[in-house]
Amino acid sequence: MKKVIVTGGGGFVGKAVVRLLLARGISVTVIGRNDYPDVIKMGAIVAQGDIRDQQFLATAFRDHDTVFHIAAKAGIWGGYQEYFSINVQGTENVLAACRVNGIGRLVYTSTPSVVFRSGDLQGVDEHAPYAEKFLCYYAQTKVMAEKMVLAANTQNLRTTALRPHLVWGPGDTNLIPRLLARGRSGQLKQVGNGENLVDISYIDNVATAHILAADNLQNEATAAGQAYFVSQGEPVNLWNWINDLFGRLAIPPVAKQISFPKAYTAGFILEKLYVLLGKKEEPPMTRFLAEQLAKSHWFSIEKARRDLRYLPEVSTDEGVDRLVAWLADRNRK
Repeated sequence: MKKVIVTGGGGFVGKAVVRLLLARGISVTVIGRNDYPDVIKMGAIVAQGDIRDQQFLATAFRDHDTVFHIAAKAGIWGGYQEYFSINVQGTENVLAACRVNGIGRLVYTSTPSVVFRSGDLQGVDEHAPYAEKFLCYYAQTKVMAEKMVLAANTQNLRTTALRPHLVWGPGDTNLIPRLLARGRSGQLKQVGNGENLVDISYIDNVATAHILAADNLQNEATAAGQAYFVSQGEPVNLWNWINDLFGRLAIPPVAKQISFPKAYTAGFILEKLYVLLGKKEEPPMTRFLAEQLAKSHWFSIEKARRDLRYLPEVSTDEGVDRLVAWLADRNRK
């Protein structure tokens, strides 16, 4: 790799990937809808534009050799068309720009949500089938995009997909801030019996997995046309992990509890009500969120260990230490 494109390089995962690439002396162009002074300060080039603009991408991708396609509309609430235009049509445009410019490698950031179904997922591997019924448009459109990316794999354009689960760590602007806000306001309730195990993924480990995937595509290419789960390699009890983190931050532990059936029903009612009222903000509970908070979701990373030589170098405990230190530093500023 000499000249690399990172779509969504101004975001949490994207910025971590950019940082590792720059540390290797690789030229990086970040694609994003905004200007990112901090990314420019790091040493990357920013090409401001929308991945839904095919001509913009075709021009921006010129003279590059590798693409990390990280940009996506995430979240569990919103209209289908926006999710589809960004996650599916945007990915289609990225693939087209790669072909036009003769780019040989594409690493796509997917999600374990592509295999989510009702109930627990415990230790499943990449043989798990794609979901066919969806509780949010994010999962639905990510299935469509991942299928497209893997089907596009050829000798001329090698593609692979990574599925990191619940990415967290210093710099997080989504998961951890929302979790802490709900904890401090006393709005967070334990859903279910509190025994569910989930995979979490520390940001530095996720970024490293992306680099390893690109290296593989450039060399032995055993990852070409393949998808990989990425995590810490050992699930945590979700509610114990949350309460341990809260304890480190002087936030009261989660004391309220609601059964899964009640949370799921409440999510169904709130979804219908919010649509009826035309409300844009996310409901406090949805069916997808109830599943996430109550059920076990953890995955084997043996395939990533074997093919990518992926090893979670930052342990969960060390990651929490780094996160707490980062949060403390932010509070002092």
